[in-house]
Amino acid sequence: MIRLFKHYVPHVVLLLGLVDAVLLMASAEIAWIVRAHQIDMAVDAATNRLPQLISFAAALQVSLVAVGAYGVGSFVSLRFAAARLAVAIGLGVLFLSLLYFLVPGLTLWRSNLLYAMVIAAVLLVGTRALLGGILGGETFKRRIVVLGAGARAARISALAAKPGANFVVAGYVAMNEPKVVMPDAVERGAIANLAGHVVDCRASEVVLALEERRNALPLQDLLRVKTTGVAVSDISTFLERETGRIDLNSVNPSWLIFSDGFASGRALSSAAKRAFDIVASLMLLILTLPIVIVTAIAIKLESRGPAFYRQHRVGLYNQSFEILKLRSMRQDAEIAGQAVWAAERDPRITRVGRLIRKLRIDELPQTWTVLKGEMSFVGPRPERPQFVADLEQQVPYYAERHMVKPGITGWAQINYPYGASVDDARHKLEYDLYYAKNYSPFLDLLILLQTLKVVLWPSGAR
Repeated sequence: MIRLFKHYVPHVVLLLGLVDAVLLMASAEIAWIVRAHQIDMAVDAATNRLPQLISFAAALQVSLVAVGAYGVGSFVSLRFAAARLAVAIGLGVLFLSLLYFLVPGLTLWRSNLLYAMVIAAVLLVGTRALLGGILGGETFKRRIVVLGAGARAARISALAAKPGANFVVAGYVAMNEPKVVMPDAVERGAIANLAGHVVDCRASEVVLALEERRNALPLQDLLRVKTTGVAVSDISTFLERETGRIDLNSVNPSWLIFSDGFASGRALSSAAKRAFDIVASLMLLILTLPIVIVTAIAIKLESRGPAFYRQHRVGLYNQSFEILKLRSMRQDAEIAGQAVWAAERDPRITRVGRLIRKLRIDELPQTWTVLKGEMSFVGPRPERPQFVADLEQQVPYYAERHMVKPGITGWAQINYPYGASVDDARHKLEYDLYYAKNYSPFLDLLILLQTLKVVLWPSGAR
């Protein structure tokens, strides 16, 4: 993993991204040369085509990120990768059309663009067919040794077995735990030199997964391992890096206090974020007004009651505010204002409501709340006061999510399906804490781009 602007990115994703960038620029250049020969035009090597090549590659690569073409599925399924690539190329062309309209100097001929699209599709799919297995295989995975053989070590084992894991476990070392659940673990007493054992395993990292750390840390062992050049990580840090979330089952207050993150020097980033929220919400309100009006009419025609509804939510520093949404449920969905979790195939949702929920159209009026400054485009989803009161009692660290301004979309929204229970809220909190801990404009941009993936493939909508 490489930490890029405080966000962890797998090496293979960066490598594939660099390969794609080269291939996309090569596609545009080959298309230019082919078309020039067709019309008997001399191909002048001195002609500066770099701006056009870069604009083509950048637009397509942004689309690849937005549709999730660098996700786990792209490394384990060529069919998945090809489907994402097809959608990304289509979106890229739409984006290029807008870019060429705004900046005519970057325009590729339409015939060039057509050829470039076809060549890019062939090269990108071919690259994934040739390299997908290699990039997703053990060649590019880190080897780790786990100190511990209990339940925490078993969790690492389960994570390593998942498709797309970025590491393999080279061995487990039982550290005198009362209950050993990893049958292939080697007893610490059977290892004369732990540092030598780690080197023999060709491991690049040791992960500390002890069940009880109090007075049990093998400090001398860890020091010798560290001085051999092997990284040493706590299980909470390891899981944060590998899963993109703060694992509530292993984390403790001291780790949250002393680990890197939750930086206070965000004045410039916050100002930039607020400026973006104002400009983007104004533009979105104007552009989507016809969609909102048509949807409101459809809601009124299908069911009795207002097309819009207001709902109290808990925001920054536990301050209450109202959000505005298009109504997607029956008017009598909640008796006497009693909050009820949404359910799979919820019978309270109307036909129009089911459609606008899948397309996230019901969220569009919330841009007004963003414009007022009570929400941001990116942040933890604000929850209702009744739910918050219960969740703060049942889920540890739940109150910490209110230290960040809530948002329309967020890290939890693009990584976890719609939450409709205490257990779902717990899982989503793990992603919200990761966002709060590792916030950066880069992470905001990544979330905004990948929100398109959630709209196109709304598997988690309810």
